[in-house]
Amino acid sequence: MHAPLRVLVGSLGPGLLPDAAAEPPAGTVLLDLGPDHPGSTGLLELHLWTPSGTGGPGDVVSRAEVVVGAMHRGAEKLFEVRDYRQIAMLADRHDWQAPFVGELGVCLVGEQLLGLEVPVRATWLRTLLVEHTRLLSHLGQLGWAAGRLRPALDLHPFRERLRQQTLRLTGNRIHPMVARIGGLAADADDAWLADERALAGEVAAVAGRLAPVLAADPGLRGVAPLAGELVWTHGLSGPGARASGHPLDLRWDAPLLAYGELAGLAPPTPWTTGDGAARFATLAHETAGAAALVAACTERLAGLAGPVEVRLGKVVKLPEGEAYLALEAPLGVAGFFVVSRGEKTPWRFALRTPSYAAVAALEDLLVGVPVGALETALASVGYVVGDVDR
Repeated sequence: MHAPLRVLVGSLGPGLLPDAAAEPPAGTVLLDLGPDHPGSTGLLELHLWTPSGTGGPGDVVSRAEVVVGAMHRGAEKLFEVRDYRQIAMLADRHDWQAPFVGELGVCLVGEQLLGLEVPVRATWLRTLLVEHTRLLSHLGQLGWAAGRLRPALDLHPFRERLRQQTLRLTGNRIHPMVARIGGLAADADDAWLADERALAGEVAAVAGRLAPVLAADPGLRGVAPLAGELVWTHGLSGPGARASGHPLDLRWDAPLLAYGELAGLAPPTPWTTGDGAARFATLAHETAGAAALVAACTERLAGLAGPVEVRLGKVVKLPEGEAYLALEAPLGVAGFFVVSRGEKTPWRFALRTPSYAAVAALEDLLVGVPVGALETALASVGYVVGDVDR
């Protein structure tokens, strides 16, 4: 059997991969999906076999093997020796493209076990921040496809403006660290809400124009189609699964936060062929939908007074028992499972991450893909390495 082609996907920064200018070792391909793509800030290794064994651009992948563990963060074990305030701060770091969703999930599952209801204003502001985070994550993944268009479209300025909005609200540009069991540590004023609404409108306009262009792009159409049955086989969810005709979306199918009052503002994707074009077009379509949800939340908050937090003691202890909660994160279903023995630290805290399922699916998804189309196929799949090696 031929030796496998070794593909390293990630940032070509110092200490992570060999210098981009250096000659890679024989049989090794370095792929950098750009600074904004969620799969770039980490290392994913693929072993690929082709019939000829040469790995030339016209060669086709006949077998794929994913190698994970190069960036194991040990998040779940760290959670077990931290109190719940610290866990929320750590949880926004495994999927660093969607940090608020991680910290919010920890707080929501804690509130579920406590039987705690947060103020209405906190619920709406949390919903806004989840969709704000969805914009950041989706725009990062779309950046690769938008950058290859003629003329190229640079989405990075929109992401930077969204991060500045995060900074204005929370004091932190990347990791908000604003969610608390009981609500939020910061509130939005009218000026912030107005700027957020205006920015969401700009993003919606760009994403709305981008979606049909990506759907019709000949360089994306037919690349790495994901058959519907593989969605269930690998437990896939999120935009990638919806692009293959599986419409599960927990925002509408099992609504939490304020989503029950927002149904209908984010219409289902019209692209379900499951190929690279459908995945990218669905991302753009759902980016416009998330922007519409952000605008709706800002309008609701503008006329809604009240606190954003239930004050709890300095040390939060969950009652003895267990609880599970799932959220529709930008990349798919994110699950949070806690087992408490009544202490300030959990006995067990486990995560169900969408990235792990997406990376596992690559072993089937990449079979039949020409080596020259590997970059396109991988760029169309959403994952964050820390969300895999958690």
